Amino acid sequence: MNYIENLFSLSGKVALVIGGSGVLGSEIALSLAKAGAKVGVFYSGNKKGAQDCVNSIEKIGGKAAIFKADARSENEIGSSIDEVIKLWGEIHILVNAPGVNSTTPVMDITEEEWDKIIDINLKGAFWACRVVASKMIKQNIKGSIINISSASSEIPLSKVFTYSISKSGMNNMTRFLAREWAQHSIRVNALIPGFFPAEQNRKILTNERTESVFNHTPLKRFGEPSELSGAVIWLASNHASSFVTGSLVTVDGGFTAMSI
Repeated sequence: MNYIENLFSLSGKVALVIGGSGVLGSEIALSLAKAGAKVGVFYSGNKKGAQDCVNSIEKIGGKAAIFKADARSENEIGSSIDEVIKLWGEIHILVNAPGVNSTTPVMDITEEEWDKIIDINLKGAFWACRVVASKMIKQNIKGSIINISSASSEIPLSKVFTYSISKSGMNNMTRFLAREWAQHSIRVNALIPGFFPAEQNRKILTNERTESVFNHTPLKRFGEPSELSGAVIWLASNHASSFVTGSLVTVDGGFTAMSI
């Protein structure tokens, strides 16, 4: 194995992707598999998307399996993670990629809608972090946790109010957990994508909004899901990013760096 392969290889590692049935989550799962990891694809409702992801991984000779769990339930997440341990013995990498959004105007948001988005995007991510970290600590594993945030967590965007708040909370949680678990050699970082054509934002990307996004993005385009792969593999590797924890890594075509 040459220097570059050794630096980024995830051979022998086990990775979990919460929200692996979605556009971004499935691409992340595939990239982890390409780097050599066995991948657990977690879903709550979209079983077909999860199975399609597993099929894509198996097609390239990788190993993957699907697991069902409601992100809002620590018990369900814990039970499914126990299934992963029974299957593969240990967990080295966790990617939290939940993404529920709503375009409801601020004054019309109901308590039910607020709770759903916050519970899935933020509370669910915390449950997964805590359950997986407890397994890593028990087995003395130097692990990597990667939380998928959003560019809207950094600057206020229209039509994504509650979603943006949940992702801002995820950023802060990432830093807290990085500090909490550094003593156990568990690194916790967040990836901040810009505008990618994923499920939660495609329905609000009108021609007018698309033009506005492009005018605010120096690279003048949307990101492709595969363009997250390099950052994910880097953060997942204990060789390439061994001294990186508590960081918010932005992959947004320059969106959050743009002003006037």
